[in-house]
Order: sequence, then C-alpha cells, then structure tokens
Amino acid sequence: MLKTLTVWNFALIEFINIEFSSGLNILTGETGAGKSILIDALSIILGAKASADNIRQSAEWMKVEAVFDCAENSDIKDLLETMDIVYEEDEIIVSRRYTVQNKNVITINGCQITLSNLKLLGHKLIDIHGQHENQALLKKDTYLNLVDAHNEEIKDRLKIYKEYYSKYQQTTKKLLDYKEKASEYAQRIDMLKWQVDEIYQAKLKPGEEEEHEAEIKLLSNSEKISEALQRSHDLLEKGDSGKRGINAYLAEVKKNLEYIVSFEEKFKQYLELINDVSIQLQECSLELRDYCYQLEFNPDKLNQLQTRMDLIYKLRKKYGVTITDILNYYNDAKTEITNIENYDQDIESLNKELAALEKDLLKSSVILTKLRKVTAEALAQEIQQHLTELGMPNSLVRMNVISTDKFNNTGVDKVEILFSANKGEELKPLSKVASGGELSRIALALKTIDAQIDSNGVMIFDEIDTGIGGKTAQMVADKIAIVAKHKQVLCITHLPQIACMADLHIYISKNVKEDKTVTEVSSLNYKERLAELARMASGDEVSKIALDNAKHMLQVAQEKKNLII
Repeated sequence: MLKTLTVWNFALIEFINIEFSSGLNILTGETGAGKSILIDALSIILGAKASADNIRQSAEWMKVEAVFDCAENSDIKDLLETMDIVYEEDEIIVSRRYTVQNKNVITINGCQITLSNLKLLGHKLIDIHGQHENQALLKKDTYLNLVDAHNEEIKDRLKIYKEYYSKYQQTTKKLLDYKEKASEYAQRIDMLKWQVDEIYQAKLKPGEEEEHEAEIKLLSNSEKISEALQRSHDLLEKGDSGKRGINAYLAEVKKNLEYIVSFEEKFKQYLELINDVSIQLQECSLELRDYCYQLEFNPDKLNQLQTRMDLIYKLRKKYGVTITDILNYYNDAKTEITNIENYDQDIESLNKELAALEKDLLKSSVILTKLRKVTAEALAQEIQQHLTELGMPNSLVRMNVISTDKFNNTGVDKVEILFSANKGEELKPLSKVASGGELSRIALALKTIDAQIDSNGVMIFDEIDTGIGGKTAQMVADKIAIVAKHKQVLCITHLPQIACMADLHIYISKNVKEDKTVTEVSSLNYKERLAELARMASGDEVSKIALDNAKHMLQVAQEKKNLII
C-alpha cells in the first residue's frame, strides 16, 4: 500500500505531500491541472527515466519520496533481503533525487541502490495501467504470460521446465561448439603431440638447470682453480723456497713447545692448540692435493652441459619460465590430447544427454499445455463474465492454446485471443476487431481478476475512462470499486460516475503564485466532493440541481460499495 507521496520541484509541482487511503483514491481536476504529473512522479520513483527536463524551472534539483506499507508483501521482503536493505519495520521509504547536473541518488530506507534494483522493486510495488497498457493487449506475445499468471501450478511447472530448458540450451551449445571445433581439434592434436614429444625427449628434471649452471661455472674456470689449489698446497708443504712449508714450521713449533712444557705446565694449552692446527692443516693439505689431482679441464663435458642448457633455454622460451612450468605444460598437453582423443565419445555422450533432456522437456511441456488449456478456457469465461457486467453482454471471448514443435523458454505453446463484440459476429483475433473502448474494458476485466488473485501492491488507472460514458461509465466505476476492495487503487478520471466511488477524493489544481504556475493538491471533504462532482457533471457553473445530483450519486455509490464482498 502507498501511504504517502511527497514531491519537490517536479514539473509544475513546487511541493506536495499526499496521504492516501487503503481503498479507492480518485484524482480529479480540470484539464491541464497536472493530474498526469503525479503519475509521472510515481513512475520516477518506480525506476522510469529521469532527466533535467523534469526539474521545475529555476530549481536545481527535484525529489520524489514515497512511503509504502509492505506488511503482507513477502515478495518485497525477500527482494529487499537480496539487496541487503535494512527492513526492520513494515514500511519502506523509497526516495529519488535528481539534479540539473544529471546526478541521480536513489535510496531505500536510507540505503543507496542502483536504478536497475529500483526497477525490480517498482514492478512489485505498483502496477500502472494507462492507454499504452491497453495497446499491450494487441501484442500476441503477452497472451501466454496472461494465462500463466493466473495459475500457480503453471508457475511451478514452468520453473521445472525452465531448468530443463536451460540445461538443454547449454548442452546444445556445447555440442555445436564441439562440432564447430572438429577441424581445429584435428590440427591442434598434431601440434600437441609434437610438443609433448619434444619435452619428453628432453628428459627434464626439476632443479637440473641450477646444477648445470654451477658445473659450467666450475669447468669454465678449472685451470685457474687448479693453479690456486696447487699453490695453496705448496705453501703448506714446501713454502716459497721449495724446501719447508707451513706444516714443517708448525712441526718445529710443536717440538719446541713439547720441550718447554716439560718445564712449564702452563704452555700445555698452547701445545694442544698448535697440535690441533697442525692436524687440520695437514688434512687440508691432503684435501687440496686430492682435489687438484681430480680436477681437470674437460672441454667435451663443458660442451655437453652448454648444449643441454641451450636446449633448456629453448624449451623455456616455448613452454614456461622454469623447468617446473615446462613440465606442467607437458602434463596439461597430455591431458588435452586425451580429451581430444575422446572427442567422438564426448559427442556421443552429449547426443545421449540431449535426447534425454528432449524427453524431459516434452514431458514437461505436455503438462504445461494441458494446464494452460484448462486455465485459458476458465480465464476466457471469467473475462466474458466481467465484460457482461461492463455492458458487453453479447461479447464472446475465446483463448486458444496452440502447441508448436519447437521448444523455447516458456514451453511449446502460443496463445491467441479471439473476440467478438456482438452476437452473430465471427470470432477474430483481438488485435483486428477490438475498439479502444472495448480494449479498456477487457483490460479492466483482467485487472479485476488479478486483484482477486493477488491483493499485494498498488494499482493505478490513468484515464481508463477514455472513450466511455453513460451506463458503461457506471459499470466501469462499479468494477473499479470491486478492484479497490481487494487492493489499493489510484485512479485519474474525468467521469463523476467513477469519482463518486472514491474512498479518498484528491483534487488537483493549477494556480499562479508570485507570477509562477504551480500544481497543488488537496484532499476533499464531503462538501468539497459535492462541488467537484457537480462541476464534473455540469461544468463550471454549479447549480443546486447539480449539487443534489452529486449528493444522490454519493449515496448510491456508498450503498453499492457496502454490498461489495
């Protein structure tokens, strides 16, 4: 339910605040007063396109704010949860501010949201019905949705069908991709096999690159290393003179200390130190000699290692930065080869999967078709009953469900509406025979049915009375009152027959203040309603007869409303 609407600087509106009733809210006023501006403002809060042209002249911004009571609307609560909107109370506040710089700020309960989310919410909050919605009845693609919306079992079955259809589409696309890539796969597998063989022949090992680099460095400098080893060994054993080296001198030092220790015990620690050093240097000398004998310059091995490194570098340029990367590529390529070699098996498997899904789709679509035929027949009868009540007793409506042999997102069915306004006339497609007034009444019949099924949300009728009058206008008024008994209705009208059914009558006027034209809104009391109904019925000059007639209209309207269940 729409509780309040507040508008700032929108078109001719400087500021208005309207509190609505839960039943039928009638909006009237002279032509050009700005009744449709309110609907435009509501459309803005529901996600319609906004522009700087909507902003009141000389203002820098406009703002529309609506408060909704959603206590019994679980769909709204679920949607707000998906948007992470705080929803502690039963009401939500939707606000949209737009500036001349085209800056758009949209909030729900103070939380900023996107325009796309506002549109999602708007569809669940308010249903606006105007002349273009009547024209939608002429579009055949809307008929199927019309039938499906009036049967909960169809909605459940359609959900199951769509799951099958989604899988069917995915499998079909996958199969087509496989077939399209057949020649590409044939070429790719040859390349992959060549690459796998190249890497396999290399016999790569993780870490070998570092080992080879170290060995190449050693072999490349083997002569200099050998000279350094020999020189170090000679210094330990022979010295510069070639007679006595460091070890010989240490042996003499050791001998002297042994002699001293026999007289002075405190030198024993130095003797032990010299002894340890002597042993270590002798071992070092032996190691240097042995390593020097083993080390030799081997140009063949160096060439082999450099050739190996060239191969590794070549593979790195092709397959990865490191040997590990190359080996990973090798394993991935082998896996891809296996997958491609199983290509025919995959196609066969996909064909079987597709056939199974087609059976599921067919079974599911048959159930949908049966449900739709039953629903379409019942809906046509219900529409016809409402049309009789709307002054078309000789009209005939038939809804045919036609099955095709092609699956789509909604099944295999199409729906056509056949219509005849007069007895004896041939049933023909609605788009070819219905007049504007007839379309309005068919639309109202559908809205009446919708209201009885779903009481959530708000329904707006924007001049649904166009092209009708007299007895038909009264029938339309009665029907709108029935709709308003089930859900909140806002209705813009020029007809007193409809206006007198209001639970709340709102008058919209256009006035000049300080050389500026402004649209103003006021809720009418009983006397003001009488005056407005009299004006609507007889024109600007309101006579006592017109007022008495208005009073009678209100009394009859109230009696009728009391009888509505």
